[in-house]
Amino acid sequence: MRNFKYSWEEYQKLPISKKKKLLIRNSELSYLIFAQQFERKVLEKLFTLADKIRFLSKSKEGADKLQTLLSHKRATLFFSQPSTRTFKSFYNACHILGIKTTELRDGASSSQKKGESPEDTILTFASYTDLIIMRNNEEWLAEKASWLLNKKNRVVKVINAGSGKDQHPTQALLDAYTLHQAFSKAKSGKKTIVIAGDLKRGRAARSLIYILKNFKDVKLLLISPEPLKIENDVRKFLLKNYIEFIETDKFKENLKKADVIYMTRIQDEYDVSNESKEIDYSTFHLKKSYLKLIKKDAVIMHPLPRRDEVDIEIDDDERAWYWKQERNGMWARASLIAYMFGIENDIMKINF
Repeated sequence: MRNFKYSWEEYQKLPISKKKKLLIRNSELSYLIFAQQFERKVLEKLFTLADKIRFLSKSKEGADKLQTLLSHKRATLFFSQPSTRTFKSFYNACHILGIKTTELRDGASSSQKKGESPEDTILTFASYTDLIIMRNNEEWLAEKASWLLNKKNRVVKVINAGSGKDQHPTQALLDAYTLHQAFSKAKSGKKTIVIAGDLKRGRAARSLIYILKNFKDVKLLLISPEPLKIENDVRKFLLKNYIEFIETDKFKENLKKADVIYMTRIQDEYDVSNESKEIDYSTFHLKKSYLKLIKKDAVIMHPLPRRDEVDIEIDDDERAWYWKQERNGMWARASLIAYMFGIENDIMKINF
């Protein structure tokens, strides 16, 4: 039995640096909960692995070989919060590697409807599965799952697929993979990344900022309405990691500076008193007419879903990378799962 001594209250108070060590078991990444867990060396491995999985999947022989690697594993997709892209990309990422999946898309269809605690639900899943992929409204639930399974010494892996408005580490991973592709084709030098929209409640933007500490020579332009600016914990993170950034509410005026434009929608599902209705978001829309202001080699990204913050007509512009970004999600998540189960070397050795 592992000597895991922390109560949940004690565990919550630990710094991320301490938690990161506890999320590794037997030298393997067992729990992916925070975007801050990604380090540059691991990212480089994951990018290479994603490229390899993508290549192998193009042929029947390669796809068949991949499906043998984790055919003895099972995964539960516990998505009590609505999702299209994250769910489907994880579902297909599991199948690429031969993992058998079950799913729970609505807490109302589980014993939680009868009063079962989330903790007991997680322990139940752990009885039948090797991997739990979680997306929940609660900011703490994926983290508590990692603490609980550590405490109970249950050898079941956990991936946070979105927790409230706080963390979305695998969105950050696929965003970083997309930026890696974009920057590898661009001229060297400092890159200016515009992140625009709801930066207070957007977990995709927050997680992207965390992972950008692994990219050298980047400058952030954080553009949002005043009420939706980044929160102090993110600001402290940027300062601590010496990431250059400017906060402003001037969107159109700053587009010409951008090498990357990362758009986000307003996150009004987290409104507590309809406060979003009081915000004029119209000046933070990327309009087709703005394309003439943007660099010819700029990249436009969006974690999706979108509403009207990016004109549909922009989709046909070669600088619109958000559908490529979306497709990258399946490959990035497949590479993460493969890495967590320790089969990256087996994949890299496959040759035809």
